[in-house]
Amino acid sequence: MGAALGLGERGRGRTAPNPNVGCVLVRDGRVVGRGWTQPGGRPHAEAMALRQAGEKSRGATCYTTLEPCAHRSHRGPTCSDLLVEAGVARVVAATGDPDPRTDGDGFERLRTAGITVETGVREAEARRSMAGFLTRRTHGRPHVTLKLATSLDGRIALPSGESRWITGPEARAHAHAERARHEAILVGRGTWDADRPRLDVRLTGVEDRSPRRVVLSSRPTTRHPSESWGRVENTGDVHSQDDPSFRWDDETSTWEVIPSPHAIADLAAVDHLLVEGGAQAAAAFLRAGLVDRLLLYRAPILLGSGLPATGDIGLADLASAHGRWRLHDARQLGTDRLEVYERA
Repeated sequence: MGAALGLGERGRGRTAPNPNVGCVLVRDGRVVGRGWTQPGGRPHAEAMALRQAGEKSRGATCYTTLEPCAHRSHRGPTCSDLLVEAGVARVVAATGDPDPRTDGDGFERLRTAGITVETGVREAEARRSMAGFLTRRTHGRPHVTLKLATSLDGRIALPSGESRWITGPEARAHAHAERARHEAILVGRGTWDADRPRLDVRLTGVEDRSPRRVVLSSRPTTRHPSESWGRVENTGDVHSQDDPSFRWDDETSTWEVIPSPHAIADLAAVDHLLVEGGAQAAAAFLRAGLVDRLLLYRAPILLGSGLPATGDIGLADLASAHGRWRLHDARQLGTDRLEVYERA
């Protein structure tokens, strides 16, 4: 199951609206097939693993991070039917599928065919891995990660607004890897106006996994995107339209504007949203209770009277600040410290 969970992570941020599932087929103590949900949501992980295993699927055990689907689609047969047809002997699943078209029916179809079914193996890890899909299914919105890069005293910039760079190269590389695991990335209007951030992935080999870009703004904009946010061919640097080298590229420079944090529910094919800047956007999502996960990068520096990491998040008293977050992970990234918190 650990291997299946690792495979499922390969699809995170690329499979919406389908879940990023991982699957491993084992027969006679040997792995005979591996699969993970492909970009766009098809083929499914089980189908990939069965295709690789071929006839070795017969009598094998299937380890999958999610209940095999049971609803038929014009895009392909159900995974539960494929497993039955392949003759697997046993299916071990981490967690059930809350999709009402499958919920329990996938397991029932397997059991009816005489296949042994076990569930709940490393379920907490599987639910964390597929948090985007599960949050969309249960709450009707994407799973939201808020990223903050601060000094030891909780500042994100000097009083002048200078913020490059608070953290070192290792922490920034980790943040880019996180971008690659999200379908969309959001900044506030102030950050957009001041910085024209690229918000892309600049890690060798995964540059094509840059997320969609979203701006949180209650003020409508009358400017065309090409007048405000673009890229220069080959370099990706941001310039104004007055620059003669400016070229608008629809595919790489697409952006969207939403008026409020709750409008993230309307972002199509977005199950994982990364909120990256700035302080008011962070405060708006915290105030709305829409942050599920915190990435806190802390640099060993003190800035004093610099800009705070967030604005008012609506706390009425100190007691209400406690018990909201639990530490999930902590690690050193060069000279910086990363702490990952999940909403309690």
